[in-house]
Amino acid sequence: MKHFLRMLIQVCLYFYCKFLWRCLKFVMRKLTGRCELQRICYNTKPGASRTMKIETSLRDSKSKLLQTSVSVHPDAIEKTIEDIMELKKINPDVNPQLGISLQACLLQIVGYRNLIADVEKLRREAYDSDNPQHEEMLLKLWKFLKPNTPLESRISKQWCEIGFQGDDPKTDFRGMGLLGLYNLQYFAERDATAAQQVLSDSLHPKCSKFSKAEWEKKRMDKAIYLMHEFHKFWIEEDPMDIMEFNRVREKFRKRIIKQLQNPDMALCPHFAASEGLINM
Repeated sequence: MKHFLRMLIQVCLYFYCKFLWRCLKFVMRKLTGRCELQRICYNTKPGASRTMKIETSLRDSKSKLLQTSVSVHPDAIEKTIEDIMELKKINPDVNPQLGISLQACLLQIVGYRNLIADVEKLRREAYDSDNPQHEEMLLKLWKFLKPNTPLESRISKQWCEIGFQGDDPKTDFRGMGLLGLYNLQYFAERDATAAQQVLSDSLHPKCSKFSKAEWEKKRMDKAIYLMHEFHKFWIEEDPMDIMEFNRVREKFRKRIIKQLQNPDMALCPHFAASEGLINM
């Protein structure tokens, strides 16, 4: 009974607060002459905070157009902005910056939503040894990491030399699916020297040839940024052996999550990715 009453109170509070919020938005529009989207764009500096507020406003709107705008195709964003401006009765000639700012936010919102969907699709796709493309990627990984050591056969204990648990690597992709293989191959292909050093350090953590300062000097592909960061963190932690991997990984994961919770945090300060959009 207590549980039911608690749930009932929570439901009532939710609808009560939602009603109050809509009333507050109405009052603010009358007082300022601006809709919520305008207030966010004009009062919040460009960046993650603005984009998240815009996403929340669109998603929680009672308008179907605004609700669905966060999941439109990238090619339809410009038309969607025009429809939103028309719905909100905003003159684009009087408010030219609003359309630009909304477009920048929507490009980011739609972009990372699509990215999450693509990543999850890869993660769910199991490694298939009968798929030539999967097999080719796996063999390329060996060549990038062990360029001077021929692989004797597809099923071989040699795979343990680059970190796999048994003689057939396909069993190691159960958790991450093809996403794990894609990441490993991309890293090894784009920065073979660093990937080989990471492999060496994972086997001999006390004998790293690269210091933390040397890793920080390296200009890296943003797609493998976290791999470099984890390696630097691994060196900092100075583990006794590879058996400490889970402890170090969990500590690193918590640090990254804490950083990501700060909307002003830039995990890749050396990259100019999306700077044009962020500053709109």
